[in-house]
Amino acid sequence: MFRFIHSSDLHLDKSFGTFPEDVRVRLRQARLEALTTLAESARASGATHVLLAGDTFDKMTPTPKAIRDALNAMGAARDISWMVLPGNHDHANATELWRTFTADAPPNVTALLRPEPVALSETVTLLPAPPSERHPGRDLTEWFDSAETGDALRIGLAHGSIRGFSSEDGGASVLSADRARDAGLAYLGLGDWHGQLQVSEKTWYSGAPEADSFKHDTTPSALLVEVDGQSTRVTPQPTARLHWHKTEVELTGEETALTLPEEGRAHTLMSLTLTGRARPALRQRMEADIAHATPDFLWMEAHLDALGMIHDTSDLDQIDRQGALRAAADTLVAEAEDDALSPQDRATARAALSYLFSYALEA
Repeated sequence: MFRFIHSSDLHLDKSFGTFPEDVRVRLRQARLEALTTLAESARASGATHVLLAGDTFDKMTPTPKAIRDALNAMGAARDISWMVLPGNHDHANATELWRTFTADAPPNVTALLRPEPVALSETVTLLPAPPSERHPGRDLTEWFDSAETGDALRIGLAHGSIRGFSSEDGGASVLSADRARDAGLAYLGLGDWHGQLQVSEKTWYSGAPEADSFKHDTTPSALLVEVDGQSTRVTPQPTARLHWHKTEVELTGEETALTLPEEGRAHTLMSLTLTGRARPALRQRMEADIAHATPDFLWMEAHLDALGMIHDTSDLDQIDRQGALRAAADTLVAEAEDDALSPQDRATARAALSYLFSYALEA
């Protein structure tokens, strides 16, 4: 039985430019720490190799520190052999990147820069398909079919999109979904799609070990792969240190409070969308609760534009029974429910009414 860990798409040195600087630092740190997590997962499962299926780096020109940090992290796991395939972001013709990488790589780290068989053990051979440009426009795994490997078990490693399956970011190539069968592979490990995905019994996208958006619902994991010539067993191994939590809550108007996750807030990026309808006082209270909870999260955003309003006379009486404030509230209610206005204008009126409630309750 030969065991290894399959992962991909670490995108080290990713900028995460839409986030505040302190959040960007933590996101980049988590991706570097994923290398340590992968090594720990390999040891715990008795695996001797970690196969990274492309886009280890986010760009062709990562900083020298990003390269050195990655090599130091892999080098610290001396008992693990690291096989690093270029992807479409860090393709094999990123000359300076891979020159520096190979020159400084410790003995247990191998860059797979050429399409040629690489022995992983006396009985297992790796067939890599390194992209030499960002969009080759052809199937780089075709050579697997005729590769001479003797009696060894054959494992393929590639980066790109399966035919008929959309790519995560342009993709390095378009790959045959039948390559594992046609090339007699015990396993084909793929990178490019950041969510974990099984294409067939022997073909998998590992997904990224740390999420970088709210796009994928699958828990970030690496794959423990066990092959013996007779069977292939694939077991997800959770890897994420940070959690991206996106949720939509539809309110019916009967709620009295909003419940937010309590556990792990410091390690969570939260995107909350409220829809449905709520009374003005409840909306004001929820906005206050969200504002109070936001600093507890690593990062949080809340969208209330689609939240409609339920009200009656008693609601507006909390602002005032007459006078200028009541007149303003009546006007905002009318605008919030006026279908002739744009959605943005109606949302603005609802938000303004919430502020008016807040000021009135404070007074």
